[in-house]
Amino acid sequence: MRADARRLLADDAEPPSPEDLDTLTLMLRGHMMLAVPVVETAAQQLPEDDIPRACALACIGEARMRLRLEPRNSSLPAGIAHAERLARSVNALCDHYLTLVGGPR
Repeated sequence: MRADARRLLADDAEPPSPEDLDTLTLMLRGHMMLAVPVVETAAQQLPEDDIPRACALACIGEARMRLRLEPRNSSLPAGIAHAERLARSVNALCDHYLTLVGGPR
C-alpha cells in the first residue's frame, strides 16, 4: 500500500501518464476500502476516551469522504491531485493501524 502511495508522493515522483493514473487511482481506492474496516476494528478495541482511537476514527471519516469524491475536473493535474489525496489517506490509515496494534512504523 505504501509503495503505491509513494509512486505519487515521493519527492522524486514522476507524474503518471493518464492510463497509469487511472490504474493507480483504482489501486489506492482499493487499498483504502480494505484498510478502513481493519483500522476501524482495531480502533474499536480501545476505550472510547483513547486518543489514538479518536485520531484513527477521524482518519477513517476523512478516508470515507475522499472515497466519495471525484477529481474537480477531467484534467490530468486535477486527477493527480485527487490521487495524491487518496495516497495521503492510504499512508495515514497505515500509520494509524500500526499505532493501534503497536507495530513498527
